Amino acid sequence: MDDAKALKVRLTFCAILVGVSLMLAAVVTDHWAVLSPKVERYNATCEAAHFGLWRLCTKRIFVVDTDHRGCGPIDLPGEHNCSYFRHFNPGESSEIFEVTTQKEYSISAAAIAIFSIFFMIMGTVITLLSFWKKKDYLLKPAAMFYTFAGLCIIISVEVMRQSVKRMIDSEDTVWMEYYYSWSFACACAAFVLLFVFGVALLLISLPRLPRNPWETCMDADPEH
Repeated sequence: MDDAKALKVRLTFCAILVGVSLMLAAVVTDHWAVLSPKVERYNATCEAAHFGLWRLCTKRIFVVDTDHRGCGPIDLPGEHNCSYFRHFNPGESSEIFEVTTQKEYSISAAAIAIFSIFFMIMGTVITLLSFWKKKDYLLKPAAMFYTFAGLCIIISVEVMRQSVKRMIDSEDTVWMEYYYSWSFACACAAFVLLFVFGVALLLISLPRLPRNPWETCMDADPEH
């Protein structure tokens, strides 16, 4: 691999590592969506919630005055409590979430995110092995793993989005307002970086195309 190509690979890998960090931040945090019930009166407490792939967190917020009917914002001080979803930890209690959404959505989003992490780990291990062993051909499967990781995380995002939509549209729900928070944004940004730069890494690792019509692929620079 020549110096110019090696520089492109390293820069692409750095961008991929940023995507990896964003994806890990999204998967382990609990701020994918924030839910707010209708506030009937002021000078009272209301309970807002935010959740991720694994846990639901609720916060009791004292409402003094607000321009809208929702409870929040979620960053106001209040009594905070987090619990794992019942289908992940039977010992924990999260009835308020279990009643208003389909647990199949939550399980599916979490399972797809685990596949994304697996592909990401495989891509990173193979890329580092390529650098260590000087085996350029290993960059191709690594790039594919990163691309698959990006696709999986965006599928997980869409499943979560459908889960929130069905929950808000349900007649039995107590939630009136919702918005997607920074964990959701991290997952979307991770998809862009992993998918785009995974494809870029694949294109960079491909053999050089013939420069002239009479030059064959056998005449291209050999891979090491």
